[in-house]
Amino acid sequence: MSTSAKTFPIWAFFSLLTNGILMLAVILLIWQQQRLSAFFGIITSPEPISLNNSPQIATPDLGRRHQLTYQQWVDILTQEAKVAADQRPPHLSILVGDSLSLWFPPELLPEGKNWLNQGISGETSNGLLKRLKIFDRTQPEVIFVMIGINDLIRGMSDGVILDNQRQIINYLRNKHPTAQIVVQSILPHGAESATWKGREKLLAIANNRIRELNQQLQSISAKKGVKYLDLCPLFTNKQGNLRREFTTDGLHLSPEGYIVWRSALQIYGEIELKPQR
Repeated sequence: MSTSAKTFPIWAFFSLLTNGILMLAVILLIWQQQRLSAFFGIITSPEPISLNNSPQIATPDLGRRHQLTYQQWVDILTQEAKVAADQRPPHLSILVGDSLSLWFPPELLPEGKNWLNQGISGETSNGLLKRLKIFDRTQPEVIFVMIGINDLIRGMSDGVILDNQRQIINYLRNKHPTAQIVVQSILPHGAESATWKGREKLLAIANNRIRELNQQLQSISAKKGVKYLDLCPLFTNKQGNLRREFTTDGLHLSPEGYIVWRSALQIYGEIELKPQR
């Protein structure tokens, strides 16, 4: 868990400068999706408290993390959630999902908040549903959910995926009534350009199917009274596939991809999510 997002790195600023048109597109797309009539300034928050004084959690390095079992991941996230629950950091935001959320660089997360990352590599909607209780005692302002791509890879039907999503939303609304729940769209894959080791499994999933699944997910979110953030227009090319510059292997995101995601979260938070008093 990162105590708060660090200063935006210099290399990221240069990247943003050289991709100014892309960042403008991010702003325009988010603006259009939300149909907002006004753009509010950046929301400032008090200096976030530090969690560095809490007992240190033995977190494996990057190499060993790939070798952790699912239960080891759950144990680590349980410890991190306990720290957040005990210390009650202000302006807590939680990332919930699979490897896409898990590997979100802490230094790229939007500033002015404390972030608790509850992602697990290879996670499915069913697995996530069973472990949501891990952070029951935390008091987040916002919970960002992205889940579903691994369900598709494993051959799960759309009906099961959507039913699990409904249950996830219901659970979070019940356990965190004051938190704003933001369901994020399932990102497409790189199609023929994918180099991920499970490439054949990706190619068996039509990105059109993901798009239709997201449309139903958006409808469910509206009926349940939670937010929906459609990231797909920011990440797809003309063919509807994940853009090469935003991915490392057609499934996972590159640093450039995380910069776009960060920008979307930052802008969405400024114009759509109201801070809790």
